[in-house]
Amino acid sequence: MSSDTLAKIPPSAPPAATAVPRIVPQRRAGQWVAAALVLVLLGLAVNSVLRNEAFRWDVVGQYFTSSSVLRGLGLTLWLTALVMALGFAIGTLLAVMRLSANPVLRAVSWGYVWLFRSMPILVQLLFWFNIGALYPKILGVKTVDLFGPVTVAIIGLTLHEAAYAAEVVRGGILSVERGQIEAAQALGLSRLRRWRRIVLPQAMRSIVPPAGNMLIGTLKGTSIVSIIAVQDLLYSAQLVYHRTYQVIPLLLVATIWYIVVTSLLSVGQYYIERHYARGTTR
Repeated sequence: MSSDTLAKIPPSAPPAATAVPRIVPQRRAGQWVAAALVLVLLGLAVNSVLRNEAFRWDVVGQYFTSSSVLRGLGLTLWLTALVMALGFAIGTLLAVMRLSANPVLRAVSWGYVWLFRSMPILVQLLFWFNIGALYPKILGVKTVDLFGPVTVAIIGLTLHEAAYAAEVVRGGILSVERGQIEAAQALGLSRLRRWRRIVLPQAMRSIVPPAGNMLIGTLKGTSIVSIIAVQDLLYSAQLVYHRTYQVIPLLLVATIWYIVVTSLLSVGQYYIERHYARGTTR
């Protein structure tokens, strides 16, 4: 066919555009009705709390920053920080013992975790508080002089937290793939450097979330030391309402402080998790 003949052939019409079906989002009327109902109930609850005169919000504001409450808050924060630091130090040692090749160390670590996780924390505190009945003197010193209420609280809470911290640390270490440790060994890295540069940064991704939960749980759990007359936040509030008979407002003061501190700790946990999650896909 010559080029002149090809030039006389009219161009073919473009194919008709395919009709694109319209995508209609699925209507979820039930979800919107449920959401509206939840908002209405939440609004009613908030309104009842704010407008109920029995809560005595004026008394709450009066004692919220009182010196006795702030001293109790300071002791609660100090006790939480000290217990967590000591608990994780002992727990890390127990985790290393549990992962050791020595059967005696493994058995001792397992026995410690089994024992202190099996005993309620209140029982442990009462046991240490009455330790003088078993050992009246230690190294020639009366046990009553050695184990005051604050010391008993530190010992009881630390030993309790160490058992849980040991399992948290052990789980974090086991989450690191064995192949990475073997690769570090092949590169000639020392044992300390392998732990510091390879194992711990990856283990922290698994350790931080449960450790954050433990920190918040320890903060709230310190309120139990009021049973042995440690003047923490709750005990300080109790001392005030035993004098003024304003039980509900003072309990609200303690509750709000716990909520504030817990919220701040949750924010800190979020940023620490994000720091150790660098380089991951999630």
